[in-house]
Amino acid sequence: MARIVIVEDDDAIGGRLAAMLRAQGHDCEWCPDGAAALARAGRGPAELVLLDLGLPDADGFELCRGLRERLPGAVVVVLTARTGEMDVIEALESGADDYLTKPFRLAELQARIAAHLRRAEPGRQGGTGRIRHGTLLIDRTARRCLSPAGEVELRPKEFDLLARLAASAGRAVSREELMSDVWDENWFGSTKTLDVHVAVLRRKLGEQVRITTLRHFGYRLEPPGEN
Repeated sequence: MARIVIVEDDDAIGGRLAAMLRAQGHDCEWCPDGAAALARAGRGPAELVLLDLGLPDADGFELCRGLRERLPGAVVVVLTARTGEMDVIEALESGADDYLTKPFRLAELQARIAAHLRRAEPGRQGGTGRIRHGTLLIDRTARRCLSPAGEVELRPKEFDLLARLAASAGRAVSREELMSDVWDENWFGSTKTLDVHVAVLRRKLGEQVRITTLRHFGYRLEPPGEN
């Protein structure tokens, strides 16, 4: 059972999602607006948030940033009618881990939720133990990334992606392999989320890592001595 927060102002969609998730045994709270969502985030942790961007009382991207700050360990899945690539990129850069465009199939949403919750379970993130990469220590058991300056704050998917690349440092890893290992083996749709997460890692880790883009293939995390 997971604690799931639904942020959706449409009564029909919100009610249907809440009923579906509760029937699956999840502890589900439905928030009809941004104020209610922030209040819920302040009351305690959650494993997953389903967030509609088109709310009457809040900018969806700002709300996403606020929820990410208050619920750093939660997976945030955006549900949006906005299909433009820039909207998707902004949602991901605002803290979302995943997105689905409306209208969506319930079966697809269920599969995404199950995959995210599965990967959030202890011991399901590519093994346990520690990886030393230059000045970084990536602790997969504790899910922490430590540098000489202190802990690097990473969102769940950012950590998973870094750990996956570090486990294969020096080796080219395809986009398909990364999407399967970090997101979902049955991933549907665009892989733009991968590019956004790589960009965030580059920004947060700076010169401590060098992630090379391999055009039309994927990425490679360069060995520390080659940074």
